[in-house]
Amino acid sequence: MRIRIVDAFADRPFTGNPAGVLLLDDPFPDDDWLQRVAAEVNHSETAFAHRLPEGGEADWALRWFTPVTEVAMCGHATLATAHVLYATGTHEGLVRFATRSGVVIATPHEDGEITLDFPTAPLTEVAAPAGLADALGAEPVAVFDTGPDVGDLLVELADEKTVLELTPDHRELGGCSSRGVIVTARAEDPTLGSDYVSRCFFPNVGIDEDPVTGSAHTALAPYWSARLDRDDLTGLQASRRTGLIHTGLRGTRTLLRGRAVTVIDGELLA
Repeated sequence: MRIRIVDAFADRPFTGNPAGVLLLDDPFPDDDWLQRVAAEVNHSETAFAHRLPEGGEADWALRWFTPVTEVAMCGHATLATAHVLYATGTHEGLVRFATRSGVVIATPHEDGEITLDFPTAPLTEVAAPAGLADALGAEPVAVFDTGPDVGDLLVELADEKTVLELTPDHRELGGCSSRGVIVTARAEDPTLGSDYVSRCFFPNVGIDEDPVTGSAHTALAPYWSARLDRDDLTGLQASRRTGLIHTGLRGTRTLLRGRAVTVIDGELLA
């Protein structure tokens, strides 16, 4: 079985967020095997997809696993899967994926970028959980719940510098939300090419810091679009690998646009 490692939200290798991608000939095997493969790949997510019968609401079924658990939504591994489908000639044009978060859509562009159409995360302002400021090492400006699909806290911090220099206590941070914590601030350095910056920490699903997180931007897009009064923005996820995500708020849907690069193409023998 072919397995590929794809750097998503990246225009060159070794940047963005790496994801494993497996295109299956048959429906999903048992969950234990899927989880074992994801643990072996040991990236933030590994995506498994198989083709669906024609005439339905979706073209491919898609699931995502971290090294320790299945997740309900993942943007970068969806981008990686669409990239593999297009690069191998397995699928042309718009592709509809059936997922735990409903049908999500990928659309290719002539310039090589791919746009994902995901549900917009509902934001509800909440009180900061006890211990959040200490776990982050910074005082929150505002805290929002992002709903059941994303499952994170969205935390605005005072400024870009605070986000970039953050060194959180991941063990303590795990007690503050069901999945993880997204921290963000308005961009101040125009050379970064973004409107806002973010970092994402997911210790509860085995990922201390995620390099570039598509699902988080379904919450970041509505948050910063409301603050900046623009529907189309660019977010910089300021991890060590970094990545830019172009976001477009379209009511109950959020568009995520970026590139992907295949860096490993091999054979899974197990």
